[in-house]
Amino acid sequence: MRTAIHMNAYDRRSTGLLPAWCRTPPASFLVVLAIALVLPPGAHAQAQESIPVPLTVDEAVARAIAVSHRLAEASAREQAAQAVVDQRQAAQLPTVSAQLGYQRTNHVDPYGFLTAGGLRILYPDVPDNYRSRIELQWPIYTGGRLQALERAARAEAGASAKDLASARADLVLEVTRAYWALVTARESARVVQQGVERVEAQLSDVRARFDAGFIPPSDVSSVEAQVAHQRMLLIEAQNLASAAELDLGRLLDAPSGQALTLDARLDVPTPSTAEDAEKLAEAARSARPDRAALELRVQAADQRQDAARAGSRPSVAIVSGVDYARPNPRIFPRTDEWRSSWDASVNATWTFWDNGRTRAELAEAASAGRGARERLAELDSVIATEVRQRLLDVSSARAQIQAAGEGVRSAAEARRVLQERYAAGVATTTDLLDAQVALLQAELDRTRALANTRLAMARLDRALGR
Repeated sequence: MRTAIHMNAYDRRSTGLLPAWCRTPPASFLVVLAIALVLPPGAHAQAQESIPVPLTVDEAVARAIAVSHRLAEASAREQAAQAVVDQRQAAQLPTVSAQLGYQRTNHVDPYGFLTAGGLRILYPDVPDNYRSRIELQWPIYTGGRLQALERAARAEAGASAKDLASARADLVLEVTRAYWALVTARESARVVQQGVERVEAQLSDVRARFDAGFIPPSDVSSVEAQVAHQRMLLIEAQNLASAAELDLGRLLDAPSGQALTLDARLDVPTPSTAEDAEKLAEAARSARPDRAALELRVQAADQRQDAARAGSRPSVAIVSGVDYARPNPRIFPRTDEWRSSWDASVNATWTFWDNGRTRAELAEAASAGRGARERLAELDSVIATEVRQRLLDVSSARAQIQAAGEGVRSAAEARRVLQERYAAGVATTTDLLDAQVALLQAELDRTRALANTRLAMARLDRALGR
């Protein structure tokens, strides 16, 4: 019963070993890695018989980055933002357009006068009117509006690129977490399996002693109950390991039933040198891509304010074109034949009253800028706190490894001594069972501490923007 209480405590704690690792919501994962890429063409049908390639955590991250749908979406957003930059830039350049038209009018009485040479028609009856025009337009001055919009678009494109880098960093953390979740689940199942084997060996010995008449039947029942309980724990641990493998397989886009072989083991990570929290927080502010994206969006908001202010300034454009029409209304007298003409002009436009539209646009851009600055200030405070928290997590996890290791050594020694005393007949079956449970608990605690250290280090790297 003692082991059951401890295992349920694990299930309730967010930092617990198996349940917390294996019950991570699927929506929190940002990773899709095609394990099918490691198989030869046409090997999908034989996926279950094939031997999977052992994956290190770095290989898993690299493959995930190559095929992640989330990163593909972020990349598409970046390309769309870059296309907006091209649009804003092209809006400042000349445009050439072609127009074709046909118009049918009612019949009119021809107008003309008599001359020495006969009747001269000035306005003939031409109901069929054809028109073609090639026109050039060039905005040569817009009060800085188009230039400001281009700068805003470039800042937004840069922010989209930083969003892609931030999504990639989140992806690295999610792959790392999913990877070590499976490693931890399998290691925990192995630890429980060893505990089952030990208690089954004790059951065989107890039954032999009962058959010899040295112990009462209650001792046998106690050990049998413990065997059943630990087998239940083993089933639960194996199920959690299978669930973790399914989660990672889904993230890696592995074929159904494909076994995953991971090239990793839970050991004590190499200790890192002590670093100052203030310096790390300052480095994180300059390295975090999500913060850089906010800075660029602040710049984009400022540029949109400049573009809105330009709405109250005059604009100047050059317009030129060539007409080829039948009849050509620019040529007098009007004749029912194709004639060409051209024009060139400079047009100035100044909207001195727009019912408050420019003022509203300026207010909108100013509010967006204030919002972006507030988000940036909030993120700065979050980064400073997050870095300190992650440093505490790493320090605590390393201390837990040392304490858990000492617990395993003490529990193993206590079990060994009680095993010898039990063999000598000076210890009870209950004492030995308690020692078995204590050893199992200590080994699970050490497994959890090792896994928590790996995860704490990965979270620290994410907080620092590494």
